[in-house]
Amino acid sequence: MSTHQANDLHERPIGEVAAALTRDLSLLVRQELDLAKAEMRDKGKVALPGLGMMGAAGAVALLAGGALTAFVVLVLSLFLDDWLAALITGVGLAGLAGALALAGKERVEEMGTPLPEQTIETIKEDAAWMKQQAKSGRE
Repeated sequence: MSTHQANDLHERPIGEVAAALTRDLSLLVRQELDLAKAEMRDKGKVALPGLGMMGAAGAVALLAGGALTAFVVLVLSLFLDDWLAALITGVGLAGLAGALALAGKERVEEMGTPLPEQTIETIKEDAAWMKQQAKSGRE
């Protein structure tokens, strides 16, 4: 802040300075909230497909476990004991479900931390600015 601006603050009535500071703070809070919304919306767009993949992994595991298990067990039981046919089928389906879950997890991790990092950083900067404004108003 220049010395001219600091002198201008000293010459203005305290009520006027407080009103200007309140207006600035209100605008700043609205802008920070808008930034947080935008940042969280962007993170959600990245995470949503991964979460969908994880949900699909569960659905595929359930459907495959019900519909195909009986078929595969019956086919394998023609050549193996029934218990061995069921075990081989179950292990195969568990492997498929695990692969889908890992793919979904990787997609969700691309999002990074769910916190609005840019907003947090700018709020820290805003707080420092407000402290500076308050100091210059007291001098």
